[in-house]
Amino acid sequence: MTTSRPATPPGAATIATIANEVGVSVATVSKVLNGRADVAADTRARVEASLERHGYRRRSRRRSADAGQVHLVFHEFDNEWAMEIIRGVESVTAPAGVNVVLSQLGGAHRPPQQWLDELLAHPPRGVLFVLCQLGEAQQRQLQRRKIPFVVLDTDSATSASVPTVGSNNFNGGLLAARHLLGLGHRRIGIISGPQDVLCSRARAAGFRSAHEEAGVAVEPELVRFGSFYVDAGYTHGMELLTTTQRPTAIFAGSDMQAMGVLRAARQLGLDVPGDLSVVGYDNLPVAAWIGPALTTVNQPLRDMAGTATQMLLDLARGVDLPASRVDLVTELIVRETSAPPARTR
Repeated sequence: MTTSRPATPPGAATIATIANEVGVSVATVSKVLNGRADVAADTRARVEASLERHGYRRRSRRRSADAGQVHLVFHEFDNEWAMEIIRGVESVTAPAGVNVVLSQLGGAHRPPQQWLDELLAHPPRGVLFVLCQLGEAQQRQLQRRKIPFVVLDTDSATSASVPTVGSNNFNGGLLAARHLLGLGHRRIGIISGPQDVLCSRARAAGFRSAHEEAGVAVEPELVRFGSFYVDAGYTHGMELLTTTQRPTAIFAGSDMQAMGVLRAARQLGLDVPGDLSVVGYDNLPVAAWIGPALTTVNQPLRDMAGTATQMLLDLARGVDLPASRVDLVTELIVRETSAPPARTR
């Protein structure tokens, strides 16, 4: 049995080598390398496979004006959470004289190929992905073009080969639940983020772990998965608070959802924290200013974004990173929305 091997040493292949192996023109290979969209999907896949087999790396050339830009890509960015990330990125890019190009994926957690093709047509200095990331084949496309990328997420489970900055979500959920249990609450609801997002499940897992420590069962009907947005907090909050045995406390998986819960409580005539304790997550600036001020888990978003941006600029300069994964600490910030349940005071 024989194994197909490239006829040239790794890294020594030329565009002509690739074209000859695949049976296409040099122009077609060039189009794939430049991210052009006018190449059939099957042909593109065969060219990409050949490039991968040969370990092809594009030769250095004079970079365009876009090479001074960093692309900041969100899955979506229509709330204060995203603004904290942007502020953290700009705290690093502004002193460095680097421009930031902002884009979003409409809620998707993986960019479409068309978006990536357009990016490759005008290569930037680097790309920072927020709560979204590339597939393996897409990663190889950026690597071949020597375009560094860093993922800023809250999953804590990105591949070790991808430079990533996150935070300890399990610990955040653990801290929130321990706080409420320590106050004497025993019927506690949770409204985490989307169930298909790992950070949401990690926060819920920490919440469950704290209950196990305390020997308190988690009521299945009190566990909800939202969207991280105000409307989800309001909708799930109304449902939880209108049950015959409503919870005495709710842990919301984001400050925005916590604000939705507070609105639901207010409309139902419930006092916070007299009738209901609420704990949020993120510690957005607004959390300290609403009335009552929100007890929350601090996730250092600006520091996360600044750290990720510095990693990206270092990679763009050819600097080796001391670590590919950085997790920042989460901590509980106790304010005015949490107190012992009424029956224990």
